[in-house]
Amino acid sequence: MSRYARQTLLPEVGTEGQARLSDTRVLVIGAGGLAAPVLPLLAGAGIGQITIVDGDTVALSNLHRQTLFAEADCGRPKAAVAAERCRALNGEINVSANEQALTSENAADLVAQADVVLDCADSYAASYILSDTCFGAGKPLITASVLGLSGYVGGFCCGVPSLRAVFPDAPDNGASCASAGVLGPVVGLIGAMQAQMTLNLILGLDPSPLGQMVQFDARTLRSTTFRFDNAPEPDWHFRFVSPGELTGDDLIIELRSEEEAPKPVHPNAQRLPLSVLKSEPNKKKTLALCCATGLRAWRAAEELQPDWSGEIVLVAAVTS
Repeated sequence: MSRYARQTLLPEVGTEGQARLSDTRVLVIGAGGLAAPVLPLLAGAGIGQITIVDGDTVALSNLHRQTLFAEADCGRPKAAVAAERCRALNGEINVSANEQALTSENAADLVAQADVVLDCADSYAASYILSDTCFGAGKPLITASVLGLSGYVGGFCCGVPSLRAVFPDAPDNGASCASAGVLGPVVGLIGAMQAQMTLNLILGLDPSPLGQMVQFDARTLRSTTFRFDNAPEPDWHFRFVSPGELTGDDLIIELRSEEEAPKPVHPNAQRLPLSVLKSEPNKKKTLALCCATGLRAWRAAEELQPDWSGEIVLVAAVTS
């Protein structure tokens, strides 16, 4: 019996749909909790090419939700281990591991090689870098995020609004899974929905997952969904850039304390309070604000922007 017999029985799939899956190149950014259900489900479905990008290594604190990994994998690169698991599940597909973090410098090349992009990094910076890149390239982006007992998944770009159209402002909550905690099943549910949205998109099911948002609350076990097909794009936004894109002419500010980050994100970075920046005489310079996730930098940029005539860019020390 064919490996895909149970899904090709579906009228929504059939032999034509299976051929579409086999011909599709999927880029998955992040090999953590969201990717734990996403990757085996896409590999099992027969996605022809899966590229996994993650610069992190497996840690013991990951295992309760990152169920692709075992205790013996601790210390190994996540991308490599995830690729091994996918190949073991389906030897008929091509799976490649890219052991580097997503940045604004490598995003365009990575996206250009894919038909569909999945944001499984659960990082503010990665999400907006991917959205900006996919929007410009006309590539579909399926992005998801989980925190605590809730999360969301949505389809963006490629003819529908970008992530910035739905979330134009800095998030209110700066918490992360590391600081606020998260339950494994919530991540699994959101990741499974992310995989389903991807298959719906590739198979051309109606309604399209592009332009749709699904939110899930694990406390009440309720989900809500809405469409944002006509959401307006913001007139402007703060760009996320990588440290390698900064120049000697930029004013680079490290917002983290020496205790938090003994080594600043860039050699030319200064540690100055915002009050000093407000009296900076040369406000035509490009101002680069640096922090761990990009959120603190975004909020500082919003405070400084009314009085700063030059561009303000955001630098996140960690993206995926």
